[in-house]
Amino acid sequence: MAFLHRVGPRSYAFADLKDLMAKATPLRSGDVLAGIAAASAEESVAARMCLAEVPLKAFLSQALIPYETDEVTRLILDTHDAAAFAPVASMTVGDFRDHLLSHEATPAALARLAPGLTPEMVAAVSKIMRNQDLILVARKCPVVTRFRNTIGLPGTMAVRLQPNHPTDDAAGVSASILDGLLYGAGDAVIGINPASDSLPVIERLLKLMDEVIGRFEIPTQSCVLTHVTSSIELMNRGAPVDLVFQSIAGTEGANRSFGVDLAVLKEAADAARALKRGTVGQNAMYFETGQGSALSADAHHGVDQQTCEARAYAVARAFEPLLVNTVVGFIGPEYLYDGKQIIRAGLEDHFCGKLLGVPLGVDVCYTNHAEADQDDMDSLLTLLAAAGVTYVMGIPGADDVMLNYQSTSFHDALYVREVFGLKRAPEFEAWLARMGITGPDGRIAPASASHPLLGFVERAA
Repeated sequence: MAFLHRVGPRSYAFADLKDLMAKATPLRSGDVLAGIAAASAEESVAARMCLAEVPLKAFLSQALIPYETDEVTRLILDTHDAAAFAPVASMTVGDFRDHLLSHEATPAALARLAPGLTPEMVAAVSKIMRNQDLILVARKCPVVTRFRNTIGLPGTMAVRLQPNHPTDDAAGVSASILDGLLYGAGDAVIGINPASDSLPVIERLLKLMDEVIGRFEIPTQSCVLTHVTSSIELMNRGAPVDLVFQSIAGTEGANRSFGVDLAVLKEAADAARALKRGTVGQNAMYFETGQGSALSADAHHGVDQQTCEARAYAVARAFEPLLVNTVVGFIGPEYLYDGKQIIRAGLEDHFCGKLLGVPLGVDVCYTNHAEADQDDMDSLLTLLAAAGVTYVMGIPGADDVMLNYQSTSFHDALYVREVFGLKRAPEFEAWLARMGITGPDGRIAPASASHPLLGFVERAA
């Protein structure tokens, strides 16, 4: 089905809904690289005006990626909740934007609506929204999950403590864990990207984190961000696996490039929940995503990268994860060229994930060859905090010495807590106070040379 729209004396034609969505996307280098971006700013405006008139229900009858050839499309359409969709079923994309910005779209109403929305619907409406619209609506969509603490409550922001080390050295990892805990980070997860794929090395890291969590009774969870099949094998061996991690994408082909499909994700989710290692809940999966992954795998089917990213959130929500985050600037400038594109993408991803009912956090980050710097990350971090982001990363000095990219530091989290009055997960907040890490006002207190946590690093060394 072709779409036509006139802007002044010119008419613009769009071959189908997929073409219209791509042309309506705010400019980004990945869509240019894929050859699907609008040729001009005027064509992009025409596409957005045309997209605003498309009925939401069109996305249920016009699959951007064929149902027969893609299991993610089948998941999206087979699990669509028609009853939840009913309140907005008669709306166009433009009507839906107006509704989301209205007082009628309360947090409770949006939570009821989430199962009735497809990723394509939320991607479409995001394309005709300003940044402030994305912030306002996302703020109305808290998503609460639980394992050993409670993530995502309104007025909170959690932090993943990311103690990566280029050689997986126990003392180096332990020092970073100590650093993060003493700055009040780690309520989302203590999560290590291992340098090695060796199962003995990964098991050693799991045991290291399990020891510190158990010894000091920290109400948090650990994760080694290895391939899901490695986590399954480690669970079979009896290793202390809390959260099972996997990178995911929005098409079957892109997921295949990661070495996964929906069946193996279900196997892992079932195995992790069966361990019952959570104390206040059993949301046991952790997923990472990022705009450009489907294009990088040559598995985007001509769909724009932001819509492919939104489809990844449909994969995530099927497994009731504790945490999901977009690693927004990590894939590089081939997909998000500069700070402006990274900021827009971060707000889009957060909005789409939250509207779909996914506990979305953001790795506010960039690679050193992108046209971006830490001031851009400060801007995005601040905007996301205003939007109610579930969690962000905490990395010593904001510089990941293993993955070689720039993210956010423990100090950055303290900054946004101060500006917005944000709390940590309540169980973790109480633990910090008991340990004397925070004072009566909730702020970080000076650590004494005899603090019990210091001995943990000495033993690891």
